[in-house]
Amino acid sequence: MPRLPTPFLDAVQHNCDVSDAQHAGSYTLCVYLMHMREYFRWERQLGFDVVLRAEEVGEWVQNRESYWDTLEDASYRALPLPGQWVDAFDVAAVNAWLVPLGYGYSAGIGRFGKPVFFVGRLTASESGEGYRLLCTDSEQAREMIAPVAMTRGNTIWIRRESMRRALWEMIEEWRWKKPRNAMSRTLESYGFIDDAQGALERMVEVFTETAILHELGERVCGQQLGSDWEDMLASTDDRTTEALIRAVRDHLADCLMVLPALLAEEERAPLHFYFATMTGLRRQLFPALVDAYEGSLSGNSISRLKQVVRQGATHWLEGAAQMLQAYHKRGTCCAATFSVEMAERLKF
Repeated sequence: MPRLPTPFLDAVQHNCDVSDAQHAGSYTLCVYLMHMREYFRWERQLGFDVVLRAEEVGEWVQNRESYWDTLEDASYRALPLPGQWVDAFDVAAVNAWLVPLGYGYSAGIGRFGKPVFFVGRLTASESGEGYRLLCTDSEQAREMIAPVAMTRGNTIWIRRESMRRALWEMIEEWRWKKPRNAMSRTLESYGFIDDAQGALERMVEVFTETAILHELGERVCGQQLGSDWEDMLASTDDRTTEALIRAVRDHLADCLMVLPALLAEEERAPLHFYFATMTGLRRQLFPALVDAYEGSLSGNSISRLKQVVRQGATHWLEGAAQMLQAYHKRGTCCAATFSVEMAERLKF
């Protein structure tokens, strides 16, 4: 596989750094530090068996923040391709050159309006009905925040290296206290204690399939909810509101595609893994699903869990419709559009 030209990679990495410089301050301290640890490990190309020293990571973070200070007013660079320069967001033009070389490039607007760029080595490519799936592994340029899966237009991206690193951070966090929960059941199922690296790779394989199902579910949601949903998401000026909008669609996508597929399998490890990654607002909004999962562990029956998933598909579609009605009524999307009372009503 040919090496990519340094000027091209430098331009992409510059754009990644500008995005980080202009948006990194909007994260909570806990989220920020977690992602910076993972980013440090990626940049230094450190193995997962390397114990990170707090002093070394701290010094690196300080240096990175000083560098970001110089980029606060910087602009995104055009990308040098053979014989031409193209806009950083002209993904089609870049991939017309990159994909035949065995690489993929993605650029777009991610959560909370943050531009996301990356270049990775392609490991799989397939086409389905109305979509294209591209999987990458080792990444040559990326940002502090590395989404493991995303859809850009009709292209679904799965970033296996970022997935692997994100999973390791989750495992490391679990190892601090080692609670008996979905993550412990996941690690036991994949034989993590005896073969950590092999277990991690098996988990990446499972999470890849789950992520693909989720992105396909998002496409189905888009068909059901219409373009107004994306307009509503794009117009929000409040992070909490955006998180709520995304969580509702995530639950709808999972009830339509992901959970029915997992529940149809005899192997329960992928299901444990799903609940190990179901955290934060998604967990708070869907306590009935968590309760049904916990109940299936003691009673060895998943009938209640299947019922909740079916009910959830209806509930979240209706909840999404309520959110669209509130958006249409106001003609804009802001914190006031979705009150605390509505958030409570959306819970299931």
